[in-house]
Amino acid sequence: MSAENKKIRKFLWRLFRKWLNLKNRGDGFHSDYAHRRALAKQGKATLVRQIGLRLIGASESGRRISSDPGDTSISSTSNLRTFVGTWNVGGNSPPEDLNLRDWLQIPASAADIYVLGFQEIVPLNAGNVLGPEDSSTAAKWLLLIQQALNSSREDQDVCYINEVAQQMSNSCSKSSCERSQRYCLAVSKQMVGVFLCVWVRAGLYWHISNLKVSCVGRGIMGYMGNKGSISISMTMYQTSFCFVCTHLASGEKEGDEVRRNSDVMEILKKTRFSHSLKLLGRQSSPDHILEHDNIIWLGDLNYRLVTGRGDTCELLKKNDWQALLEKDQLLIERKTGGVFEGWEEGKIYFAPTYKYLINSDRYVAQIFQSKEKQRNPAWCDRILWRGDNMKQMYYMRGELKFSDHRPVSSMFSIQINVPKENQYQRSNSSVDKKMVN
Repeated sequence: MSAENKKIRKFLWRLFRKWLNLKNRGDGFHSDYAHRRALAKQGKATLVRQIGLRLIGASESGRRISSDPGDTSISSTSNLRTFVGTWNVGGNSPPEDLNLRDWLQIPASAADIYVLGFQEIVPLNAGNVLGPEDSSTAAKWLLLIQQALNSSREDQDVCYINEVAQQMSNSCSKSSCERSQRYCLAVSKQMVGVFLCVWVRAGLYWHISNLKVSCVGRGIMGYMGNKGSISISMTMYQTSFCFVCTHLASGEKEGDEVRRNSDVMEILKKTRFSHSLKLLGRQSSPDHILEHDNIIWLGDLNYRLVTGRGDTCELLKKNDWQALLEKDQLLIERKTGGVFEGWEEGKIYFAPTYKYLINSDRYVAQIFQSKEKQRNPAWCDRILWRGDNMKQMYYMRGELKFSDHRPVSSMFSIQINVPKENQYQRSNSSVDKKMVN
């Protein structure tokens, strides 16, 4: 077989896998971990699993970690500040000077972990949905986030691994990453327009294990990635986390909310986190979303208001959010048990996040002659959670006008179990600082 034919077959196979949303070997993702690429080439465990092995046995420093993550006899607890943000950016590529610091509440309210989910980072046209994945826009977002999180440091080297954007970035070692950055990229993953990334304080990221990614397509034919979810599973010390970023079925016709409910159910059913390596004497990490200790669901859930446009506009003029929320599909469906039973969402005190004229404070529905699609304002962009040791500190929206959606954010205080040995392993994370007080 000629080299040209091999290239064609490889290209067609990549398209076929994308059309059916088949998982790649190892569920590939990008991360700051230094040896991730080398391990992936060998078809072995990811670096975070290697870290897990190092934590079980005696490390170079002589530390010992409990073989059972559920064993709290040698553990203490501490609170982890976790910032969660979601934003549908409407298929627009970000300008180089876009400042995300206000949205990320930096430096006023710095967190230990930043979980940032985006929808429509590329236009959802046939080329992007059916063709090869374009990661260049994701690289731009990572660069902007890195600049916002680490702008107080002199060293602004980009430290994430992105094979497609090698000209913009290089891998780094643990020591160099901690030296140059306050925050490092734990993981990032793109599925067509859905993009999810997790950043952690440099002193914490070496304590992450069992890092896995799972994607579920719910778009065209119920499989394509123009709609669906990216889920990230990881363990911080002894506590498991799952972050689910979704873009659910659109539409404001009667019955569309049932399609969104179905998307949620299918995502919960089909999301699986593979185990390529079992650790002797160690409890296996969760296989499914609901098996995690702490779960956060974020994204453009697309639930609308069951009220006429005229009534909505009148209530908007009065800033009567509570009257509008009585017509919110997601709240109605949750009350009737149609979706997200057992989940929590903070009280909403902010205006609907969709649909705005770009670079404007006016909703499209308020402009009679607008060329944009006439859509009723709605709280499409939401953050929900599930877990016994989670406390929401705030739930708000940002005022970036780059898209027809406003970004939404929340800060959580999450109680985690930390081995007592680590109380004296000083790091630059706020968690470690709190433990020694």
